[in-house]
Amino acid sequence: MHRSRVSALLIDSPEPDAAAAFWSAALGAPARPVPSEEQFTSLHQAIPGLEVAVQAVDDAPRFHLDIETDDVEAETARLLGLGATQVGRWLECRILRAPGGHLLCVLPVHSTPEVFEAGARVWP
Repeated sequence: MHRSRVSALLIDSPEPDAAAAFWSAALGAPARPVPSEEQFTSLHQAIPGLEVAVQAVDDAPRFHLDIETDDVEAETARLLGLGATQVGRWLECRILRAPGGHLLCVLPVHSTPEVFEAGARVWP
């Protein structure tokens, strides 16, 4: 048995400064660089309860979800069983493509224990 929850919406852009300025103004959320992770700009409180950030990418602009879990291998296997395919790895994260083509990342819990406990779903 493991738990997981959608933890972040990432706005992937090859033009991260322009994207961060636009989404910050559009959502009324201050844009803040993420310390020690220069590819990310947080859009603070854009969607309460969900991290929203612009991520610099060398690829096409898109949106993707991050799913945090207390068992990366089990959650990855669960999503693969639902039809996703694994397309890569980055550090401890698994990069998957869902049926329909959307990207998502499975990563270890990074929110506070209280936030994770409040929003996580339990999977067999």
